[in-house]
Amino acid sequence: METKNLQRIALSTYFFMSGLCFASWASRIPTIKDAFGLNDAQLGTMLLVMPISALLGTVASGWLVSKFDSRDPLLISFLLFALSLTGVSHVNTTFLLVISLAAFSIFMRVLNIAMNAQSITLQKTFNKNIIGSFHGVWSFGGVVGVLFSTLMVKAEVSMEIHLTIISSITIIGSLLAYQYSLKDDKSKTGNKLIFGKPDTFILYLGLLIFFASICEGGMFDWSGIYFKDVVKEDVFTYGYLLFMICMAVSRFFVDKLLDKLGMPTMYILSSILISIGILSAVLFPQFWTALIGFCLVGIGVSSIFPMTYMLAGKSQKYSPGMAISIVGTYSIVGMFVGPPLIGYLSHAFGLQKAFLIIMFCGLMFIPISQLFFKNLKQE
Repeated sequence: METKNLQRIALSTYFFMSGLCFASWASRIPTIKDAFGLNDAQLGTMLLVMPISALLGTVASGWLVSKFDSRDPLLISFLLFALSLTGVSHVNTTFLLVISLAAFSIFMRVLNIAMNAQSITLQKTFNKNIIGSFHGVWSFGGVVGVLFSTLMVKAEVSMEIHLTIISSITIIGSLLAYQYSLKDDKSKTGNKLIFGKPDTFILYLGLLIFFASICEGGMFDWSGIYFKDVVKEDVFTYGYLLFMICMAVSRFFVDKLLDKLGMPTMYILSSILISIGILSAVLFPQFWTALIGFCLVGIGVSSIFPMTYMLAGKSQKYSPGMAISIVGTYSIVGMFVGPPLIGYLSHAFGLQKAFLIIMFCGLMFIPISQLFFKNLKQE
């Protein structure tokens, strides 16, 4: 097998495990909420720990991609990521939960930037688009994570055993994939952050990622709560599961759709699907209508991150790793604002009304993407 294909398989393994771990954590949020007796506002405050910590991960990853090849930081961050996931499930005080979530978030940020930097470098060795498929694999890992979580919830298996199993799989997979990960991928230029007038190319991409992060973060962190408290479904992972399945399947078609429709049209289509999906779930909070609505949201958000990271890799000012690191900062701000804001709005007005913030953020893809492509033509 060609080296580049082995490298693609190894990188896909990392994307899969990242999705697996994140979905396993997110699907257990209702369990954590009940275990610690948190209301929606308190849960929203707890979720603030992750984006705040991720800022530290972004600073670290920006420095790492400028100094080293990405494969060693990728492996080390994955191993620590898996261990911190185990820590989340074994703590019994709020303080220790905060520490575990902070570590989980820091290492997740480092590995995400390292993975995406590798994907852009590997893309250059292929004659067809492959970046969308990596994000599809991430979502597929998420689907497997939610499916496994659903089985664990139905079988009443403890969260400690559940997350320890996931962590063990991740550690083994990380070590196996390491030998085939990309080597010598450190860029020789564009590795320094340049202060001064904001680069409009990066700014518009950052805003797209910002609103995408609010949409995805809101669905990741609150879809289980929505099905449990609003839809009144005992197996609360169903909505999150279908959302992840639709996002995963759609991402495997992103590369082909981009060739046929183009990015400007894809951003508009994504915006419309997200808006219709959220409205369906909010106006008709019954099982099937909410399920279909979450499905449409999953399809809608599926292409935003792959498209935007593809564009970031084409920056003339920064290396792929540094461009993704900068754009990723906007993602963190989105995660900082979105899930906690939904928690506070839910506490004040109810979760149904709070979910409308996701629809608003989805609509923002249209004006921002149009401004980006207009500005791109003028340069």
